[in-house]
Amino acid sequence: MALTLEQLNGVSHEEAAEILDGLYEHSPWIAEATLAHRPFKSLPQIKHAMARVVAEAGREAQLALIRAHPELAGKAMVSKTLTAESTQEQSKAGLTDCTPQEFEKIQKLNADYNAKFGFPFILAVRGPRGTGLSKKEIIETFERRLDNPPDFEMAECLRNIHRIVEMRLNDKFGVEPTLGNLVWDWQEKLAQHSDPGYAEKGQLTVTYLTEAHRACAQRISHWMRDCGFDEVEIDAVGNVVGRYKAARPGAKTLMTGSHYDTVRNGGKYDGRLGIFTPMACVRELSRQGKRLPYDFEVIGFAEEEGQRYKATFLGSGALMGGFNPAWLDQKDADGVTMREAMQHAGLCIDDIPKLRRNAADYLGFVEVHIEQGPVLNEMDLPLGIVTSINGGVRYQCEIIGMASHAGTTPMDRRRDAACAVAELALFIEKRAAKDGDSVGTIGILNVPNGSINVVPGRCQFTLDLRAPTDAQRDALVADVLAQLKAICERRGVRHTVEETMRAAAAPSAPGWQQRWEKAVDTLGVPLFRMPSGAGHDAMKLHEVMPQAMLFVRGLNSGISHNPLESTTSDDMQLAVEAFQLLLDNLSNENS
Repeated sequence: MALTLEQLNGVSHEEAAEILDGLYEHSPWIAEATLAHRPFKSLPQIKHAMARVVAEAGREAQLALIRAHPELAGKAMVSKTLTAESTQEQSKAGLTDCTPQEFEKIQKLNADYNAKFGFPFILAVRGPRGTGLSKKEIIETFERRLDNPPDFEMAECLRNIHRIVEMRLNDKFGVEPTLGNLVWDWQEKLAQHSDPGYAEKGQLTVTYLTEAHRACAQRISHWMRDCGFDEVEIDAVGNVVGRYKAARPGAKTLMTGSHYDTVRNGGKYDGRLGIFTPMACVRELSRQGKRLPYDFEVIGFAEEEGQRYKATFLGSGALMGGFNPAWLDQKDADGVTMREAMQHAGLCIDDIPKLRRNAADYLGFVEVHIEQGPVLNEMDLPLGIVTSINGGVRYQCEIIGMASHAGTTPMDRRRDAACAVAELALFIEKRAAKDGDSVGTIGILNVPNGSINVVPGRCQFTLDLRAPTDAQRDALVADVLAQLKAICERRGVRHTVEETMRAAAAPSAPGWQQRWEKAVDTLGVPLFRMPSGAGHDAMKLHEVMPQAMLFVRGLNSGISHNPLESTTSDDMQLAVEAFQLLLDNLSNENS
């Protein structure tokens, strides 16, 4: 029979310690210290409390914890001395049934890993969905993490230990993240569609109005109908729009959603998590026969990434009346205009102006998104409250010096364009860090027609400068451009700067941010407020209505725009539950 929180909170300290025994391998001190925080109101609160105990225990205790864990397919497995929990987990991943070649490979990796780090490789082999990683996935992860720096890898081991404990705790309490699993499965199935040239390599790329993009729209629309949405359509720019109608006609609307296009060779969760999380909420509302006192509009925005055409935020921008007709004449890399792509997809270009929403009809816009960064992961927190979406400016730049012979030009006579950019890059690194939450990046750096034996005479580069407020961003921009000018004057080179994008910061509406905070607090998850360094569709909606976002922790140090982008079904379950609470609380406000 599954345990309950009431039992854990009500029994003696000794009995409670026995209940939590076996979560952390041979380390009962973690449960002992955690129990000082009773009573607990949720499993997420227990999970975070245990993670904090480990974080505050110091390096030696953390190393001892890691070393208390067995190697994967190692000596303890062969000698059958694994704990019952480890035996079950390694067996579920197929590690007790390795071929001789696989076993030899893993043993070699174990030896190399121990030699480099001095502790065993730890991996939550049940995986993000809890169904078990394949041996191929385990070996690939093993090989990749061998390249990590020692401190980084130690932290990665601890995070995997906490994930192992999370699933063991779920087992003890008979908890399954059913809705998180549903959201996970939708994303896995949607990722089966990818553009040519990438699909063959097993890579995910879905750009605007390709065959894969149109297939994604159809899948999302079908799933929306299955969930019980009253109206589902694919609009004139390819947005997938689902509406769950209010109990009474004429009510205002809450809008939510995110984008379903991807960057090239990207991840499965960027954008799409923000479509499927509210879809799961509607599914539950429909199953319960429950109506809200407001219309609920969930939108899969057709384009946000600007990968095929230079029209970033096309999907959400069209709803704000921001579709630029000049975009229709843009051509992709194959010479196909946007107009031709739209016509081929069966979209009615003449209807685009009709998509503009009347902001007075809306309560606001909320968006769930994977964090796309390491902060929540490092803090062992599943959810984060977004305070503002950073404002940003981008520039296309070039420094022009003098190309000259690398062997005959003395170092003090050079007009090296690349060195000037390198100096600027180091300045940006220091200057942005002074603000704490500003960021600056030279993402592209190119020496046209460069040669190994020629001092670079030209260097083309980009600037991407972001900050949580426009004033902070503008101060960063002013300092960087002033430094660029000073570097060029001192080095005897000249420069050009062309602004290519400027986006205002989008502070969260206080009332909507507080609604997210109330929902997260109800779940027993500590509140953590943070700015978003990445741009989101919420930035466009911010132009006409109040908005606020909820972040979900990512795995693999929160990496995004990368195939390693991932999160767990447990964290997605919490995102769905937080969204349900927001909807319920809003219903009470509007009833």
